[in-house]
Amino acid sequence: QVQLVESGGGLVHPGGSLRLSCVAAGRSSYSFAMAWFRQAPEKEREFLATIAWNIDIEQYSDSVRGRFSISKDNAKNTVYLEMSDLKAEDTAVYYCAMVDTYANWLGQEYDYWGQGTQVTVSS
Repeated sequence: QVQLVESGGGLVHPGGSLRLSCVAAGRSSYSFAMAWFRQAPEKEREFLATIAWNIDIEQYSDSVRGRFSISKDNAKNTVYLEMSDLKAEDTAVYYCAMVDTYANWLGQEYDYWGQGTQVTVSS
């Protein structure tokens, strides 16, 4: 049984940095990719970044490209999201998600979701 557990959220000042982690417990070695999303109050869920476990795929949304960086540690079944130059509009609950197949990844049909971690950017 797959379980995704995020950590690393918290309160940070504008311009600050934060690193989120997501452990994919029970992950199959055939799982295709991970991604980070976020959802701010009264807004739609927003895709941020994705990374494949076993091939060289790494993609970002325009809203975070250059400020956020996704990375992975296959041995630890863990994906990270390094966030820098944080702004008030980055305040949201951040979720990691995992998809088992390339086809589902293309359709952004993620199979598993974490419970989310709150990131608040405020002075």
